[in-house]
Amino acid sequence: MLFLLENTYEKCLAYELSMKDIPFIVQAAIPIQYKDIKFECGYRLDFLVDNCLILELKSVEKLLKVHEAQILTYLKLTHISTGLLINFNASRLVNGIKRYKR
Repeated sequence: MLFLLENTYEKCLAYELSMKDIPFIVQAAIPIQYKDIKFECGYRLDFLVDNCLILELKSVEKLLKVHEAQILTYLKLTHISTGLLINFNASRLVNGIKRYKR
């Protein structure tokens, strides 16, 4: 079985979404609002699909609580209701996909 780095899967997924004319943003910045100021703190979504779905990509042996916390934080910060945490390092891709709702 071949396991690639996360950025390789990111480029391949971007290509596939483009070929299907699905609108998306790769590495979308999430600013933090504090009082009346917005700060760029380094939070970035792997994919924002059609302004309504977050895709967080991983290529790890096992998804951890920190990965779940990451996507749940992104859902809260963006007010987007649905996110998919996708681990490409799974025996079958369908087994590596977890859906989260805000």
